[in-house]
Amino acid sequence: MSAAAEVYPLVSPWGRFGLYSYFIDAPEPAIVDTGIASSPAEGLLPALEQLGRSIEEIRWILLTHGHIDHLGGAKALWELTGGKAKVVIHEADAPLLRSRRAHVDEYVQGRSRYLNDADGVLRQTASAKAVISGEMEPTVLVRGGETLCLGGGVTVSVHSVPGHTPGSVAYVLDGRSSVFVGDAVQIHGAANRFPGYTDPDAYRASLYYLRDTVRPERLYLGHPYRGADGEPYGVELDTGQARLALDESLALEARIRGSVAGVLDSGLTETDSVYSPFEKVAADLDYTADPTLEPSPFFTTLDGYRKQSIHKLS
Repeated sequence: MSAAAEVYPLVSPWGRFGLYSYFIDAPEPAIVDTGIASSPAEGLLPALEQLGRSIEEIRWILLTHGHIDHLGGAKALWELTGGKAKVVIHEADAPLLRSRRAHVDEYVQGRSRYLNDADGVLRQTASAKAVISGEMEPTVLVRGGETLCLGGGVTVSVHSVPGHTPGSVAYVLDGRSSVFVGDAVQIHGAANRFPGYTDPDAYRASLYYLRDTVRPERLYLGHPYRGADGEPYGVELDTGQARLALDESLALEARIRGSVAGVLDSGLTETDSVYSPFEKVAADLDYTADPTLEPSPFFTTLDGYRKQSIHKLS
């Protein structure tokens, strides 16, 4: 008989965001996502102590993707375990664990072209240095399809769900259909009120895969993403809430896709709008938030459609 494995959300504060990690209380305990550099000592350690557990017990660090607010604390957490925990990440996002510079390069190759920020590279470099606890080589590289054994018959299956990043994965606690997706399900976005993904086609396909194939009975999100009414979902969704979140994510992606297609067909035009050259998309979607606030999901996402359109024409 398999051992029971309870799940506990652990939250660490960071600016406008709550950084959510999850403790899987298995014979070989696991943490899903690590927050930023300060999160292990200031958030995870005291939260685990309140549960009567020790951070030195952690044997698995499961990273859903490579963004700084999910892997920034990985090196620090690994060190607090005495180097005993295995660090798991998809091979496509592994460069973001190995190198702070990879985060700066991602900024330069994507949203930076729209932000008119002369100090952007310096700011991103400083942020990566401050928020990422250290560069490291992962212990386990995954592609999707693997099964991780957490002892006592507790297993976690790995599912590739690219779109938000190339290496986004969902970890499924087998036998319970508890699914940890990080930021792979964006709904209507978090603090910036816009969904963020770099590959629109992959994001849409991953949403369908999660909804129709994985079919979570419990869905654990990386942030309290918002619904169409602007109100945040919780981060622990039951079956009905999970289905609704996936349906809302797909519906908004379709609306964005339709608007962007019209803009790209007409040709992008630079204006003095803060949303330039996607001012019409913002108008179509009634988007009035500040698109320059990091991590700038508005420009990250629309740049993804732009690049995809160019690729299809080439």
